[in-house]
Amino acid sequence: MLFVSGILIFSFIVSSFSIPDKEYKIYQFPKDKMPRIDGDFSDWDMVPESYTIGLDQLNDTRFGNGLNLDPKDFDISVKVGWVKGINRLYFYLEMQDDYWDFDHPALSQDIFELVVDGNLSGGPFIKQHNGNKDKIAIEELHFKGHGAHAQNYHIFTPVQNKDAVMIWGNTPWIKEFPYYNVAYDYNFKHAESGILKMEFWITPFDYAAVEGFQESTVTKLEENDLIGMSWCFLDFDGATCESFMNLAHDSRMIYDASYLNQFRLMPLDKVHLKSIDANWSFIEIDRKQRWFQFKDESYGNINKWHWNFGDGHSSNEQNPSHKYEKAGEWTVILTVEGNEGKSIRSKVWDVVTK
Repeated sequence: MLFVSGILIFSFIVSSFSIPDKEYKIYQFPKDKMPRIDGDFSDWDMVPESYTIGLDQLNDTRFGNGLNLDPKDFDISVKVGWVKGINRLYFYLEMQDDYWDFDHPALSQDIFELVVDGNLSGGPFIKQHNGNKDKIAIEELHFKGHGAHAQNYHIFTPVQNKDAVMIWGNTPWIKEFPYYNVAYDYNFKHAESGILKMEFWITPFDYAAVEGFQESTVTKLEENDLIGMSWCFLDFDGATCESFMNLAHDSRMIYDASYLNQFRLMPLDKVHLKSIDANWSFIEIDRKQRWFQFKDESYGNINKWHWNFGDGHSSNEQNPSHKYEKAGEWTVILTVEGNEGKSIRSKVWDVVTK
């Protein structure tokens, strides 16, 4: 360990293990069943066990224990979820430790360290590893991209008498609501053994600015996209960190996004989907010509489309364009049909011409 500008930083031996090739999955929750950060973890019961990432996936790259980790000393399982249309990542953790350490006012306590690179930009993102550190003072680099294109969260497990997270970057505001939220459930005291359950969300950023949210770019989470992400657990038993167990199998994951794992934002499981469901969107091609392009976004095995543009005209194309002849506020209706039935989606006054 070393101190930089009064901040305790952990330095680790780089492991010779390569990054695992396995692609991990992020479960998509239906919008009407999204997780609530309230300490009632039943929201996660729908997530299949195939999404669980356990101790057997972690590698202790500090003390050379490798994959031979003892679940009697410490055990962990993690599930990750998302909701389409909301740029948040949700986490559920179950952990068992023979010695929970959480009375230190700074970093010397049990920590779940999470690193996220929303747009797979890769590369070093911590000031001590900035390529310009020999040209610009570390103190100045703190305000020049430290934790900007990837974010490192030191999440205290559990928290006592301090903020729930330390952000290793120049953007401590990302640990505040509504960008972060957490709930715990446990009944042990410091230095006791026991089980900790917790859930939280984070907001990933393509670029997190020191100036605040208005100058930042939130990662737009899209179905089937990949993001960079990994985590480790720092297990303290007293003043000493006993192990550094990480999913990337490489200690550099804490400061260089090139060493993160890949996670895929999964589509909804079929159990949550209707057999056929109409939906659509549009773009305005030319406002003066009142010209619109419509796009079918329906789900299911569909063989017939019928568009009613609301002005007496219609189309049987899947993705038609249409020009309106006059100003108006239009109700547009798409009807789709297939072997499993029919579905209708009407949108009232979304399409407006002048």
